[in-house]
Amino acid sequence: MRHLICALAMLVPSVGAAQQFDCARDQTQMALNWCASQDWAVADAELNRLWRIVKPRADAAGWGQSLLTEQRAWLKTRDARCEAERDRYAGGSIAPLVYYSCMEEMTLRRNDDFRAMR
Repeated sequence: MRHLICALAMLVPSVGAAQQFDCARDQTQMALNWCASQDWAVADAELNRLWRIVKPRADAAGWGQSLLTEQRAWLKTRDARCEAERDRYAGGSIAPLVYYSCMEEMTLRRNDDFRAMR
């Protein structure tokens, strides 16, 4: 997992370069990749926020462990699916965009699931 994170970090522009991107206007591949990573980061932060609400409620209702098991399986499935989509473009500059867009899309759906549980 550490190797995957390091590899993905190399595909995303540095923070210094990121400051020059305007996600509403910039259309270079580097900007699109960076902006997609930022969109996923927002969705992931919301997932974590919702988890901190839903998990304690599930624990109190007696199904917290099954929710945890389900969440771990969902994370593995999401990651595997998005890695597979990215790998279809291995070596291409669009690979990070494909990966982060997939991660965002699947995470947004999971966020909706968690909102329905609140």
